[in-house]
Amino acid sequence: MPLALVTGASRANSIAAGVVPRLSADGWDVVTSDLDTGDYPCDLSDASAPTTLIEQVALDRGPLSALVLSHAHDVESGILDTTAESFDEHVAVNARATLLLIAAFARQADASGGAIVAFTSDHTTGNLPYGASKGALDRIVISAARELGPKRISANVVNPGPIDTGWMDDETRETLTAHHPLGRAGTPKDIAGITAFLLSDEGRWISGQLLHTDGGFSARY
Repeated sequence: MPLALVTGASRANSIAAGVVPRLSADGWDVVTSDLDTGDYPCDLSDASAPTTLIEQVALDRGPLSALVLSHAHDVESGILDTTAESFDEHVAVNARATLLLIAAFARQADASGGAIVAFTSDHTTGNLPYGASKGALDRIVISAARELGPKRISANVVNPGPIDTGWMDDETRETLTAHHPLGRAGTPKDIAGITAFLLSDEGRWISGQLLHTDGGFSARY
């Protein structure tokens, strides 16, 4: 049974929490990590933590075949009120940890390679440090597709658009739905199926892509 690690799966209605049961149903052995919960609790703001996490999972369970990066640090602020400390924290968790997790994943991969999926966002104005750090994540993951391809590792970034994971109030949901071609907000289940495909043997020919898997929401721009 192939082994997958999913980060950021603590909230019951999160995208990652939707991915875990889908992967299990598809025959994956799934382990999870979050700040204080999961099979392997881990503070990814610590520069040594990402490598330690991957190495410990591989030691305990054998080589990982899939890495799903759904962890995030998100404190809204803009140009004028973002502090250096806040910016650094966003970069540490959203970008640096992504780089270190991917590198450690690649080092432990066996000859069959593996697959990486990371989630990104379009947030920029009013949510600057989050958006900027997610932009760095995009470049890291796309670079991984080129650099790690010879190791038979695929890597993709998924931009799910607005997903109803509990953060939407009724007004927000109605506003977004009015602009959505499919007439509804996305759900974690929608993204779980896409993630499962990208990790599958059939989906791994897709690599180095930033995929807008938002039901056509971004097509309005």
